[in-house]
Amino acid sequence: MEVSTLTTYHCLAFVWYFFVAYSITHVRTEERPSEVFLYGGQWKYLTVLNLVLQAVFYGVSFLADVLRLIKKLRCAKCIISSRDLLFSVLAFPVSTFVSISFWTLYTYNRELVYPRSLDGVIPLWLNHAMHTAVLPFALLEILATPHHYPAKKKGLILLGFVAFLYISWVLWIYSVTGEWVYPLFALFSPAGLVAFFAGSLVIIVSFYNFGEFLNRMIWGQYNFCF
Repeated sequence: MEVSTLTTYHCLAFVWYFFVAYSITHVRTEERPSEVFLYGGQWKYLTVLNLVLQAVFYGVSFLADVLRLIKKLRCAKCIISSRDLLFSVLAFPVSTFVSISFWTLYTYNRELVYPRSLDGVIPLWLNHAMHTAVLPFALLEILATPHHYPAKKKGLILLGFVAFLYISWVLWIYSVTGEWVYPLFALFSPAGLVAFFAGSLVIIVSFYNFGEFLNRMIWGQYNFCF
């Protein structure tokens, strides 16, 4: 894809994610069900954190494109390194995990992840923007531009560290409020919860590997090029 076209795409994607993140974080307080958005606000939900993550990623991508357009290649290379690390380790696996896990659980029993009480608070378009559109955006990014993946050990350590931080945040919220971020967690015994978190980590690691596989199949062994 031409740099100018890629710049336009990344700019539009950044504006879209900024708009969606703004929309969900500015749901009017008086419209929220009493059990939702209390301690930790929206920032306890992986879906909302992913929106911010995607906005940051596309903002960094847009900056890298602009630097390439104005021939600031040394700066562009540094920003592209950050862009690629952000995409490979977080943006792709997290957005894929959010979309697939949400709709799988929603189909099984929506009350476990998205209670019906939210239908009167969050519009249908916003639900799909948060949980559906993130997956095609992630796939389109792989098709649009090559990304340099880090060494497998480094990538998985970083991904595991971020997963550990989020799980710690979830457990901290439960220790303070006595309520789980997602009703699903209340169904598990402590051992079952450990198994669930471990299984989720295995799944998100598989999405990391899948993203790396797609990137390699489409672009081959990518090196920095301008």
